[in-house]
Amino acid sequence: MTSIAVFGAGGRAGRAGTAEAHRRGHRVTAVVRDPARHPDLTSAVRGDVTDPETVTSIGYGHDAVVHAVSPASGPDALAAAGLDPEFFVRAADALLHGLARADVPRLVAIGLFATLIDAHGRPLYDDPAVLPAELRPFALSHAAGLDRLRAADTTVDWLVLTPPAALDVAGTRTGRYRLGGERAPASAPLSYADLAVAVVDEIESPRHHRTRVSVTGDAPA
Repeated sequence: MTSIAVFGAGGRAGRAGTAEAHRRGHRVTAVVRDPARHPDLTSAVRGDVTDPETVTSIGYGHDAVVHAVSPASGPDALAAAGLDPEFFVRAADALLHGLARADVPRLVAIGLFATLIDAHGRPLYDDPAVLPAELRPFALSHAAGLDRLRAADTTVDWLVLTPPAALDVAGTRTGRYRLGGERAPASAPLSYADLAVAVVDEIESPRHHRTRVSVTGDAPA
């Protein structure tokens, strides 16, 4: 049995990852900003992914951590709350520092589709047809966090899994998905449940190390 802490367990990706880990018999600590808002989550604890001391204290005794935190639940909420452009950098710093101190070897983070590159090697967030201009700062914040991970000299074996722009909320778990690289893959629906399968697979049997990969649906032929 593996012990996994999921930061952002109250969101869609975090809930799916928590459910998948439980499904496979792993011990899960669900980390949220306010446990009182999530009474349905078992083993929920309060935590801030940008605080290295919190990451360390929660990380002790765990084999892996999932970072599925977003500063807002969607574009409208993001606009209303405002954006801290350093959020994902501060999260990367806190996770790398805190997990190294707690001897947690594996980190799997959920990335943002708009930070992938197109066929010409340009980031998708530069294309307003892909990402509305008002959301570009959010993508830049994500990209800065990824850059911080890449630049780090760390013992933590991190991976960023980058799903499609529109994840299927109602999609069922098929257990199938495809992994790619830096280039945006051809569109194929992916459910939150199958994103979670990819996350837990990479915790149980790590195949990708200190890199970013895309993950998309694997539609049957």
